[in-house]
Amino acid sequence: MEYNINRLKLVIPEYGRNIHKMIDYAIQIKNRKKRNRCAWGIIKLMTDSTNPRFNKSIPYFQHKLWNQLFIMSKYQLDIDPPFPKPNPEKIQVSYFNKKIVYPEYLNNFRYYGKIIRNMIHVAVHCKNKQKKEGLFYAIANTMKKNYLRWNKNIVEDDIIFQDLKKLSKGKICLINTDPLLQCSHILRYKKKNFSRIEKSMKWGYLK
Repeated sequence: MEYNINRLKLVIPEYGRNIHKMIDYAIQIKNRKKRNRCAWGIIKLMTDSTNPRFNKSIPYFQHKLWNQLFIMSKYQLDIDPPFPKPNPEKIQVSYFNKKIVYPEYLNNFRYYGKIIRNMIHVAVHCKNKQKKEGLFYAIANTMKKNYLRWNKNIVEDDIIFQDLKKLSKGKICLINTDPLLQCSHILRYKKKNFSRIEKSMKWGYLK
């Protein structure tokens, strides 16, 4: 049996090993017409393997496929493409060294969600002091509910207050405040809602 760790590393793994093998085969074809015909066949397979909802007839998309064909061939495929051949130096910089920047809420405290960050921003910039304190307390309760959605264990209020302080960058400090909603109350409310939804689904199915 041949394992992947013993095989050559794929240049663009999204297209699979068969496409890479076809490109290696096309490089070895001596007849230029047959080589061009084989390249068009590979492009068709690459097109079929992409998102079916995407408009594949637009020039930009086709140009991108031909560029990827040359990249996977390591620029050894000598054919007559319908678009200008890519510059290996520019492609090396723009395609392989492009770093993906993930949203901040996916890195830290992702279980609280993005809406909590928006709520904190609104509460911090609120001018009414009484309303501001109420918003801080409501945000803390919402954070506790979101926390228990991911982790069913009991969470202390101090942990929520510490996370809220970090998320607000020290602008919200809830120390001497009223206690938040009890974990047992939140979990019991979740169970009631779940059983209610489950009953309605069963009733709809029987109906």
